[in-house]
Amino acid sequence: MQLYYTPDISGNIYTLNKEESRHCTKVMRMNCGDIIHLSDGRGCLYEARIIDANPQACCVEIESVEENYEQRGYHLTIALAPTKNIDRTEWFLEKATEIGLDQYIPLECKHSERKTINLDRCNRVVVSALKQSIKAYIPEIAPITKFSDLVSQHFDGDKFIAHCQESDEKRLLRDACTKGSNTLILIGPEGDFSSSEIALAHQYGFKDISLGTARLRTETAGLAACHTIALINQ
Repeated sequence: MQLYYTPDISGNIYTLNKEESRHCTKVMRMNCGDIIHLSDGRGCLYEARIIDANPQACCVEIESVEENYEQRGYHLTIALAPTKNIDRTEWFLEKATEIGLDQYIPLECKHSERKTINLDRCNRVVVSALKQSIKAYIPEIAPITKFSDLVSQHFDGDKFIAHCQESDEKRLLRDACTKGSNTLILIGPEGDFSSSEIALAHQYGFKDISLGTARLRTETAGLAACHTIALINQ
């Protein structure tokens, strides 16, 4: 199945944008009468037939739509401090999109190595991952957010903070998470969260979790958390 991202789709006739039109007709060599699939990123998967294989403006007719395609019974938000090498954060976004992620919040912490992020570039990464993995839901990418601002916001669901400090209250994520629940997980920078940040998170109801005995890089920890939640909810 070849999937195209069409966030503005409406009606029975739709024209792909220039980039998607060229990829469809020139790279994939699709032509009039061929069937392709479209995703709006909001849960709808469309089956469409090409009626005009224009490389600049490929036009299709919608033949069927499947709503809530592979909808998950939970909502996962991961707030992860962007890595100094942004390629590693983008790797996390790509793989987490493939596994199942609803929202990514770039987190600014005391020990953060990076305090800016290119949202347009990040969105291109998740769009590519959505198409590659045949998804109908695209993760929301929030603006970079200060740690104190995020933890003080209301969240209806389980709230966890993954850190490397010793804690008698720390449990493995697989044991702490509730199947089917909305989940927010905080992943710190390479220097970890500061003691004051951990204490602040506790004040707002975040629970300590562990992702295992290995000391993981930031992006690996984020992906491990994403995969654990997916396995719990299978």
